[in-house]
Amino acid sequence: MQTPLEILIVGCGGFAGYHAARLANHPDANVVACVDVSKEIVSTFIAKHMGQAATTPAVETDLTAALAKHKPDGVVIAAPHKLHFEHAMLALSAGCHVFVEKPMVTAAADAWALKRKVEETGRILTIGYNTPCTPEFAYLRQVIADPHGTSGLGQLEIISAHLSQNWRQWTTSTWRQNPAVSGGGMAYDTGAHLLNSLCWAVQSRISAVFAFTDSLDTPVDVNATINVRFENGVLAALAIGGNCPAESSRMAFCFAGGRIDIDGWYGQWIEVHNAYGKVKYPKINTDQRGQSPLENFIDAMLGRDQSRTSPMDGVIQSELMDAIYESARTGQVAKPTNQA
Repeated sequence: MQTPLEILIVGCGGFAGYHAARLANHPDANVVACVDVSKEIVSTFIAKHMGQAATTPAVETDLTAALAKHKPDGVVIAAPHKLHFEHAMLALSAGCHVFVEKPMVTAAADAWALKRKVEETGRILTIGYNTPCTPEFAYLRQVIADPHGTSGLGQLEIISAHLSQNWRQWTTSTWRQNPAVSGGGMAYDTGAHLLNSLCWAVQSRISAVFAFTDSLDTPVDVNATINVRFENGVLAALAIGGNCPAESSRMAFCFAGGRIDIDGWYGQWIEVHNAYGKVKYPKINTDQRGQSPLENFIDAMLGRDQSRTSPMDGVIQSELMDAIYESARTGQVAKPTNQA
């Protein structure tokens, strides 16, 4: 595939600006158009975030028409969560590679349908997960996948994790607290980073979930406690706090022979402990450079790297989210419906 790649951005809200600014300065990408519900929104977005771009993107308000007109190589989807499935299916049907912000979709049935569409079209679909694009999480996943390997940590058994943010305050009066558009609350938004990191590292489908959620008088979940059993037997306990001004995230992966503590939000740090104490220099593969999910998408399109995430990662996370909300609603253990 020749460069610069032609990219279309759909969704001109808050975090889309981060992607637009990166693409405006990327030597191998050119944003040909931006799409949202009104020309005013799109024009304001372009002026704010893409002033440094070599060419000014076209202003569009209809995704289907924009895909037919511009025929982009890739589509970056940063619209509200409930629109991800529709937008991704349209982009794949148009022959485009797809980068979709997390969560991939907001229902397991849609996740399976999207996975089948990716397989049918042979296109790349990358999800905007932070941690899979770090050497630290790559090391963690390799240790989990190879319990008899050189790490000496053995079999993964149990995980504890938390993430906190002042989410309730900063999302007030936004679409993120409208379940008809967002699909859910903190657990589907910032909290999804923790759940994505969990599922991506363990690489097993979910067996059972028991969860409590608290909306704190908002229309969506703000706080959640979640217990998970994976099909491979690993257990996990998570706490997601969306009403806490002290931001933090920490995950502890406990193995038969030691423990790995890691930043579950960005993957910026890792601590490895074996039976003798903290490992001073864990053998992390420094050849795997850290990068943003968007940079990984560009590299994957150009054949310079593999996509660090896959539609199956989105399927597992969607099955987990469906089970979390089902358990919280019923007060019972929830098990994902097998839709494979």
